[in-house]
Amino acid sequence: MEADLINKVIAREPDAVEALYDHYAPALLSVGLRYCGNLADAEDILHDSFLKIISNLGNFRQRKNGSLAAWMKRIMVNTALNFLRDRKKTNHFSGLETIEAVIGEEVTDSYETDDQYRNLTQDQIMKIICELPLGYRTVFNLYVMEEFSHKEIAGMLQCSENTSKSQLSKARAMLRKKIRNMSATEKHNVYEYSGTSDR
Repeated sequence: MEADLINKVIAREPDAVEALYDHYAPALLSVGLRYCGNLADAEDILHDSFLKIISNLGNFRQRKNGSLAAWMKRIMVNTALNFLRDRKKTNHFSGLETIEAVIGEEVTDSYETDDQYRNLTQDQIMKIICELPLGYRTVFNLYVMEEFSHKEIAGMLQCSENTSKSQLSKARAMLRKKIRNMSATEKHNVYEYSGTSDR
């Protein structure tokens, strides 16, 4: 079914192009939103990405189920990075301290098992990721979401591997702080609501 849709899109059948867009656009828009942090820019990135996808679909070679989605996502990520470079927003990587120097210990992922992290909704996670500073958000997305190595990220962003690691560590530290604050606020609101309801 996917192969048939691809052939119809390559033939520029309007219904097929619309079907491809309707099926994949929501997930791709979420990718763009994670990188640029606002809907207007994410929609621009999605538009540019789909033009590239339609133009290059004839070069796509299906290898396994789901590979089309992965191929389209890679185009979306690359388009988002080019968008950020064009805006000259990614050249702020020099002179930054590592998070290890700030907190005096290595950052781990053990916090991901804590209840305050497990209970987050997808919308809450998206919101706090979008609130990260651009440099932190870009590295976090590339490393955690797209699973690029620090070496690959360094090449994409024209920075050192150590800088990429530092950006990731700082991003995670900031995410933890935001989540703790969010959790504390929610508990406070629940407490106040309960107190009010008892009166």
